[in-house]
Amino acid sequence: MTKMVRIALSLVAILLVGAGVAQARDQIKIVGSSTVFPFSSYVAEEFGATTDHPSPVVESTGSGGGHKLFGEGAGLNTPDITNSSRRMKPSEFERAQKNGVNEITEALIGYDGIAVAQNAENAPFSITKDELAMAVIEMVPSNGKLIKNPYKTWNQINPDLPNRKIIFYGPPTSSGTRDAFGEMVIGKFAKKHKDLYSAIAPKGKAKKYESVRQDGVYVPAGENDNLIVQKLTKDKDAFGIFGYSFLEENSDRIQGAKINGYSPEPDTIASGEYPISRSLFFYIKKAHLDKVPGMKDYIELFMSDKMIGPRGLLKRIGLVPLDDDLRKQVQKDVLSYKNLSLEDLK
Repeated sequence: MTKMVRIALSLVAILLVGAGVAQARDQIKIVGSSTVFPFSSYVAEEFGATTDHPSPVVESTGSGGGHKLFGEGAGLNTPDITNSSRRMKPSEFERAQKNGVNEITEALIGYDGIAVAQNAENAPFSITKDELAMAVIEMVPSNGKLIKNPYKTWNQINPDLPNRKIIFYGPPTSSGTRDAFGEMVIGKFAKKHKDLYSAIAPKGKAKKYESVRQDGVYVPAGENDNLIVQKLTKDKDAFGIFGYSFLEENSDRIQGAKINGYSPEPDTIASGEYPISRSLFFYIKKAHLDKVPGMKDYIELFMSDKMIGPRGLLKRIGLVPLDDDLRKQVQKDVLSYKNLSLEDLK
């Protein structure tokens, strides 16, 4: 073997070792929902403080953005976990499977309400869910047909409401909160008038209409819900749309509107009386469990009663806990790393 060949082989070996080092990592990578972000970050900080592992990196990308990154493949250059303020869509599951993410575990952590909040100095505000839908939907019924939403003030929707400009700061299309709001508010309203809306529902989604108006009344404000809170402190006409935890954290600056007579509070969210309530999740890439140090320990901490129990630490920052029987079943399923199936999501 010549000297040049030995040098070449040595360089190849060094490159291969370097590639292996580049692929390996000792820090858990988490992406996804801005609503779940505060809870996930809290667990990550506790994990870093109480174990020998570094705190996981948690990035707020929105639920849709998180599922996109999570489902890109099973390599260590992809996230280990994605947070979600809605359940994974069948299309997201199928894409992940196609890209080699063959085993996924779903973790339900608790409940959250979608708050419609305003400046704390304003008078209390109470509307129905249908009135809320009529304020944000792109097309509204009028004399038996659909027209572009003409409403600029609340009293145009209902004369009993104040003569106040309609303006919303809310999540973008990549957000699970936007998906959930579209389904529970706009979608439910459209179903009441399905004879009108079915004609303009997206192709392949008969009778499903969830379009938000595009005339500047609804302003997408990114994935940082704290920025929406800041907007509300400056604009007293405006309402913000975000998870209950941000209302809880900023109750000195903002207040929630009543929807159908109920305020967004832990009891009304857990009971479903507050009509814009939803479940919160994270999803685990099982292929990474034995490759990323501490991943199982992080999941066990997150799913523990210490975090998600009825007196858990996450309740203090706005998570609404599951009832005891459901929580115990979920903990069992998650910690046995039960495989999610496409049938589960349909």
